[in-house]
Amino acid sequence: MSSPTSSTPKSSRTSLIAIIVALMIGALVALAGSQGGAALGGIPLFALAVAAAFAIQVIAFIPAVILRTERFFDLTGSLTFLAISVALVLLTPMPDARSWILAAMVILWAARLGSFLAMRVHKAGSDGRFDEIKGSPVRFLQVWVIQGAWVSITAAAAWIAISTDAAARAPIGWLTVVGIVVWLLGMTIEIVADAQKSAFRADPRNKDEFIRTGLWSRSRHPNYFGEIVIWVGVFLTAAPVLAGWQWVAILSPLFVILLLTRVSGIPLLEARAEKKWGDRADYIEYRENTPSLIPRLTRPAVRETAA
Repeated sequence: MSSPTSSTPKSSRTSLIAIIVALMIGALVALAGSQGGAALGGIPLFALAVAAAFAIQVIAFIPAVILRTERFFDLTGSLTFLAISVALVLLTPMPDARSWILAAMVILWAARLGSFLAMRVHKAGSDGRFDEIKGSPVRFLQVWVIQGAWVSITAAAAWIAISTDAAARAPIGWLTVVGIVVWLLGMTIEIVADAQKSAFRADPRNKDEFIRTGLWSRSRHPNYFGEIVIWVGVFLTAAPVLAGWQWVAILSPLFVILLLTRVSGIPLLEARAEKKWGDRADYIEYRENTPSLIPRLTRPAVRETAA
C-alpha cells in the first residue's frame, strides 16, 4: 500500500493528463464545428463559444480553490450554458427563427437545472463528490476543466446551428417541429420526475427509503431519460442546417447518453442504491421489475399476497 505522499504526485499527474485531454477534445470540437460558421473579428463564433466555456470554468475555479468550496460548481456550469447561448444568438448576424428556438431551448433547460441544483446544494450544505479533491488544486482544476468540455460538447448542436452562416440556413421544416416536440417531452419528463423525487424526500416518513411512485414506478431513472430526450430534441432541431464537419454536433446527444448510462449517472446511483438497499426484498423486486432508463408504458403488476 502506497503512502499518501507517494500517491498524491501520481494523482496530480493523472489529473494534469485529464486536463490536457479535455482541452484537446474541446479544441477539436471547436475546429470541426466552426466550418461554415459565422465569425467575429475573423474568429469563428462557435470557436469563441467553446473557448469562453472553458475560460469561465477556470475563472470560477480561482475563488473556489482559494475558499475550498464547490458550492457554485453546478451553478457555474448552468450559467455557462445560459450566458454563451444568449451571447451567440445576439452576436450572430441576422439570427433566424431556428437560432432563437435553439437558444431558448438551452436557456430554459439551463435556468431550470441551475436553480434546481443550486437549491439542492444549499439544502445539503456541501457536495460529497468533492470532499477528497478540493484540497488538491490540480485535481480540483480537473473537474472544472472537464465541466468546460461537458458544456461545449453537450451544447455543440445548438451552438453550431445558431452560429451557422446565414447563407447555409434552412427554413423551419417537419424535422425541426419534431425536434421541438421531442424537447418539450423531455423537459416535461425531467421536471415531473425531479418534482416527484423532491416531494418524496421532503416527507419525513420516507427517510432512508427509495422512491417507487409516479414516473419512478415506470423507470428507475426517469429524470435521466428526460435529459437524454431533451438533447435528442435539440439535435433534431439543429440537424437541417448542419453540413460537413458541422456534423460533429451529433456528439451532443451521444455524449449525454454515454455520460448518463456508462460514466457518472446511472452506474454511480445504481451502485449507491445497491449498497444501501441491495439486501431488501422490496428493492430487489423493484430493481428486477422496473427498467433502468426507458419507462415502461404499462403499470407494474401488483403482486397478490395470500390472505
